Amino acid sequence: MLRRVLSRLNPFRGLPNPREVWGWGMFDLANQSFAILINTLFFPIYFQLVIVGDEGKGRLLWGAAAAGANLLVVLLGPILGAVADYTRGKKRVLMFTWLGCVLALLLLSRAGEGMVVYAIACFAFATVCYAAGENLVASLLPDIADARRMARVSSLGWTMGYVGALLVLPLAILVAGPGDPSPSEYRSIVVLAALWFFVGALPTFLFVRERANGAPATPSGANLVATGFTRFFETVGDAARFRNVFRFLAAFLVYACGVQVIIYFAGIIAKNDFGFEGFKLALFFLQITVTAGIGAFGVGWMQDRVGRKRALLITLGVWIVAALGALAMPRTPAFEWAFWTIGNLIGLGLGAIGAGSRSFFALLTPLHKSAEFFGLWGSAYKSAAVVGPLLYGVIAGTVGPRVALGAVLVFFVAGFVLLLRVDERSGRRDAIRAQRRDGWKSVEPADLAASARA
Repeated sequence: MLRRVLSRLNPFRGLPNPREVWGWGMFDLANQSFAILINTLFFPIYFQLVIVGDEGKGRLLWGAAAAGANLLVVLLGPILGAVADYTRGKKRVLMFTWLGCVLALLLLSRAGEGMVVYAIACFAFATVCYAAGENLVASLLPDIADARRMARVSSLGWTMGYVGALLVLPLAILVAGPGDPSPSEYRSIVVLAALWFFVGALPTFLFVRERANGAPATPSGANLVATGFTRFFETVGDAARFRNVFRFLAAFLVYACGVQVIIYFAGIIAKNDFGFEGFKLALFFLQITVTAGIGAFGVGWMQDRVGRKRALLITLGVWIVAALGALAMPRTPAFEWAFWTIGNLIGLGLGAIGAGSRSFFALLTPLHKSAEFFGLWGSAYKSAAVVGPLLYGVIAGTVGPRVALGAVLVFFVAGFVLLLRVDERSGRRDAIRAQRRDGWKSVEPADLAASARA
């Protein structure tokens, strides 16, 4: 009886390749140490208050560092994706970016007071490797799931990411102690992020199988960098020919600007604007992480029932309500409960928007160009990380944080409107036609099961 109940609760139940999907999702679980400890919560505050030593200047430099690092991602991400596809080496390039991020974090842990340039350089390199890894692991989704299972598998991976955040955040709290962390404790948290990422991502390389399925090999004597640039421009042209891919990327770029503001400034906003410190700040982010996990898991269920596009529109509706609430809420202790409520909405939206966008884009993407197209997807996401945080920082610094939140609301509303123009069924038909024209076939459950047994 108990075994039957546990079997029903198994999130991988019914998949033809559960171990492979688990291994794939472990990369999302592992890289959350970078996402929450470095991008969002602890390191931005340490950078602002200790490395720079000035709240106003620190906020400005943090926005500039995030924008500059993500600009590098925009320039390099599609090229790495094109090279990965062209050499049949998505896993090899993924391994390079994974180890590069771990090394950069270990170097970043040595940054102390006044080491601004050193800290920005290490953070930028870590960000490039982290973001490229996000793109590449996302591009493996069509390798491990057929079209019918993409939404479920994508949401499983995203949910595992938030499980990772739930696991690593309490460890960081133990390292930090009950009050505001000391400089040495902040640096220990950066080391924790590196070790968590290194150990947690190992199953991805042990259990996930890349299915080359006829991908072209690099011509003899060809320069990989030149090949990458050539394929990148071909990819841009291909994306333009896939009308719904192009429309989706435009919508994604706009609403992701709002998401990126939350990712890079949530910790600073909660601490500086709403007075959350120490344990209360960590507890607030634990709450967001729990609801984000619920959102990531729930969006797969919702996409299977109402469609990928409609589920994304509902998710953007949640973001719009959260942004309106934050904009209208009085900044007084009596309304602290409202900020906790808005945090729940932000968490739901944060989990659902990532998993939902990834599975929707995978549905529109031809399998044999998955790494290249996901390179463009990642470039759109990181372009949003250039525009969103920089614009928010400028507006908040010159006009005020409330007006800056109004700009975030505009991002979500405009993204909602642009997403209405994407035709889900037509986009999927275009992807299948392209695969058939180029001699590719979709990964089917039987293929996955056979590969998992091999």
